[in-house]
Amino acid sequence: MRAVDAYTIQHQPIASIDLMEQVAAAFVTAFTAAYPHQQQAILVACGQGNNGGDGLAIASILAGKGFSNIRVLLTQFSQSPSADYLLNLERLKKTNPSIVLLTNPSELELLRDEIVIDALLGSGLNKPLSGTYAALVFAINQSGATIVSVDVPTGFSSEGEIQAPYQGIKADLAISFQLPKINFFFPESAEALKKFNVVPIGLKEDYIESLPSDWKLITNQWVSATLKPRENFSHKGTYGHVLMLAGNAETMGAALLATGAALHSGAGLVTACIPQSGLTALNVSLPEAMFLRREFLQKATLNKYQAVAIGPGLGVDKEQSQLLDYLLKQNQPLVLDADALNIIANNKHLLDKIPQKSIITPHLKEFDRLFGEHPNWWQRVETARQKAQALQIVIVLKNQYTFIALPTGEVCINPTGNPAMAQGGMGDVLTGMIASFMAQSYTCEQAAILGVYLHGKTGDALAENQGVIAASTLSKAIPKILRECHQ
Repeated sequence: MRAVDAYTIQHQPIASIDLMEQVAAAFVTAFTAAYPHQQQAILVACGQGNNGGDGLAIASILAGKGFSNIRVLLTQFSQSPSADYLLNLERLKKTNPSIVLLTNPSELELLRDEIVIDALLGSGLNKPLSGTYAALVFAINQSGATIVSVDVPTGFSSEGEIQAPYQGIKADLAISFQLPKINFFFPESAEALKKFNVVPIGLKEDYIESLPSDWKLITNQWVSATLKPRENFSHKGTYGHVLMLAGNAETMGAALLATGAALHSGAGLVTACIPQSGLTALNVSLPEAMFLRREFLQKATLNKYQAVAIGPGLGVDKEQSQLLDYLLKQNQPLVLDADALNIIANNKHLLDKIPQKSIITPHLKEFDRLFGEHPNWWQRVETARQKAQALQIVIVLKNQYTFIALPTGEVCINPTGNPAMAQGGMGDVLTGMIASFMAQSYTCEQAAILGVYLHGKTGDALAENQGVIAASTLSKAIPKILRECHQ
């Protein structure tokens, strides 16, 4: 982002102080949408760098918009304020604000009903807080005030391992600029912020896209451009055939959810390879699906299936282990989930037998059983990146914001999904969706990205109207979201 700032200043052209004004204006637009009451008491806490300069400009703009109860806190912990900070301070003084000079955090008096705008330290910080800044942050956190951070919470690292225990600002909202920070998507960020909002500030998107990065954010535009329309004169064979090996005597629901999701995501044909005891349930709930007896699997011609998925509700006994071992030996790309991953975790030599271009979809515990314990999510994602490259597979590391590690070494971050989806069966639906897209001739990378994004987007659409979402409800809503993305 520093490189993009410099490029924008040079090529628009625009002075850095004017770019700071754009940043402040964008912040204020988002801030006033969330906190519109002009009589609300606001404390703008400013460091002496450019983040503090943003804060000074924000205070000026808020005053110009009629916010009359503003105090501006100027820290005096540094001897080298930035040039733009000093210029914005002179501009602010013309609005006759209430300015508090702070040299010692113990002197700070905070009101519980104030909103604190945190403009102390920005994204350039790369070490834990200490001394006077740490004491000031502690006082702000203890005040009980609502905290809104400018770009990032003070003390929060934008990328890399998040310190534990976290000792920075604990923001109710972070208003970030142009792009989200990578660490916003890691679970440990919950200690630093409850939610974030990303606002555009006029930086050059084409230049941003040109910069090298192993981190990719999945966008609706990419998904819409990648999805293939269903053409005239196409037929069920056009959209591929999924073989779903799932379910056991007591876990048939997982098989039905995965099979149903494959159908709802557009696969032309879906065959469920389930125990005989589940046939009646399959016929009643999913009459469109076909059935393959388990004992006939090894006699079946697997190359007639464009996607083979195994794992949801499968079980981990000797019989299921033999089924998985047989499939791994066919050297055909697979979608591996749930019990298929548990079997591999118990037989680590099978990791190297996973066919290239396969997709595995572990949650946190399944991932650590496969690849070892990890002290934090940054290290976990780094392992996913390394293993995806080494095995030439796609690893879908599931969480609220799912990370998709590609064989190229790139990591795609999925921004869709929400806590209303925290229910059993969601992973089974995701497996069915990914297998469906694989059957429809998408690459393994595309199938994983489309499945994860559309899974979360469907959940987001449903969450607008209900507090908790059942996996079966989400599965049935997939076609509507697919149609919207095609438009």
